[in-house]
Amino acid sequence: VMGTGVTGPEANAYATSFLVIRAIAAPAVLSISAATGILRGYLDTKTALYVLAAANIVNFVLDVVLILGADMGPTGAAIATTTAEWLAALTFLGVLAGKLPSADGELGSNQESRAILPSTSSDAPLTVVPILSIPPWKDVKPLIVASSSVFLRTFVLQISLSGAAAMAARNVGSDTAGASASIAAHQIALQLWLLCSFVCDALAAASQALVADAIGRQDANDTRDISNTIFAYSFGLGGILAGALSFGMMSGFLLDFFTTDGSTQAALNELLPLLILAQPLNSFVFAADGVLQGAAEFTYQAKAMALSVSAGVASFMILEYDYLGMGSSGGPHGSDTLLHVWEALLVLQLARALTSLVKLVEREGPINLLGQKI
Repeated sequence: VMGTGVTGPEANAYATSFLVIRAIAAPAVLSISAATGILRGYLDTKTALYVLAAANIVNFVLDVVLILGADMGPTGAAIATTTAEWLAALTFLGVLAGKLPSADGELGSNQESRAILPSTSSDAPLTVVPILSIPPWKDVKPLIVASSSVFLRTFVLQISLSGAAAMAARNVGSDTAGASASIAAHQIALQLWLLCSFVCDALAAASQALVADAIGRQDANDTRDISNTIFAYSFGLGGILAGALSFGMMSGFLLDFFTTDGSTQAALNELLPLLILAQPLNSFVFAADGVLQGAAEFTYQAKAMALSVSAGVASFMILEYDYLGMGSSGGPHGSDTLLHVWEALLVLQLARALTSLVKLVEREGPINLLGQKI
């Protein structure tokens, strides 16, 4: 399905080993996601920062030991990441259970040294621990509705990214070595994309908590001001990321840092301009995601994501199959497949930006970005 049969038996063996080990981390990843959400609800973003920073340091050290020292390749990378994620998950669970301290003291073992929340009638520390019983439907209905929309939205996005990787592996017009260079360049570009996305996601995390807080206080002016500030920062951040990537491309640093293979460098060099162009757009999309999530527009976001992915897939089919008669391949598959994949990803992000903007400026919507102060 993912095209490793095209890239050769060695790539297939690497992929299988990596996937089996990474699957072990699935419960840890879900636990981390839930824990960071709970902490964010208490406006505590520091604890997650410290825990995940420590986990990344562990991951890096294990990468060096297992990949460079033990020469384990992708299998070593999978072991390193899985180990780091389980350590992070257990740390988060310890904080929520009141066994380990948190950064802000709202949760964790150190909350006893601070004033108990006024809403609690007991002097017992506040803890969040898993339960085995099934709660009443009326208690979990809001969570299920919101989670199902978020799950659908994330699932659709991940399917599109997985499909992009599968198409990149089938960048034919090339032999097996050429296909391997294509998927290698795609993965390098995708990791750069994800790195920049995680930087932008910091804005999404902050905007989600602050917008939700302002809406909870029924302060429309504050909601609008916070949103405008977040978007101003997002455009600035997008420009900085685009500038950094441009410098890395023009200096040759990005090509030489990730690979010395000439074929992979040539394929990556074609993708970097698209990656640079996407940064201001990506930054806005992530900021808009946070604002709309803070406004609890989960169902709208799921529908918008489905529409955006459809636009991306349609654009890829047009480019790849020469429906407009403008391509160079003259058939359903050509050597420009990798470039078409990334052009389609840009279309997807553009559609996400436009659909988010529609909701943001809606007069009767929760944000009403262009509205006047009351």
